[in-house]
Amino acid sequence: MQFFTLTNFFALAAMAVVGSANPTPEPAPAAFIWTDAEFDHWLATTDAKITYYGNTSPNPLAPRAALTTRVTYCTSRTQNVCGGTCNVYNGGGTCLNAPGTACLAATNNVGFCDRAGCGGSCNQLSSCGTRLDGGFCYTPGTSSIIVSAL
Repeated sequence: MQFFTLTNFFALAAMAVVGSANPTPEPAPAAFIWTDAEFDHWLATTDAKITYYGNTSPNPLAPRAALTTRVTYCTSRTQNVCGGTCNVYNGGGTCLNAPGTACLAATNNVGFCDRAGCGGSCNQLSSCGTRLDGGFCYTPGTSSIIVSAL
């Protein structure tokens, strides 16, 4: 009889623990990682001089779209605004040569490095130290950008 009571006790205790457990929510994406719509809006409203690289197709249903990242990186920062001459990359994993980059924004997390060839000291957009207006990150001394293949 005591065995039956202990079994019931442990079963009830296990149900209580499981019943009171709360799932850990997924972390929200970083607020300064752009959506495609935010990226399109910036392109439509900026007065920066822009050069496009990678896939420049306007087709939003491009094959394997989930594996592409769009990055814009610019040469100057004026107060809290990123601008000047900007480059826009749309594509998969690569190392972008980006000397003179002062600020950048992207649709996925990217790395930015102080040496060419994605070497030297690198940081991630998701841990941006100085956020600028419009979702940009201040990245002084950037010479190259790592775009992940996801």
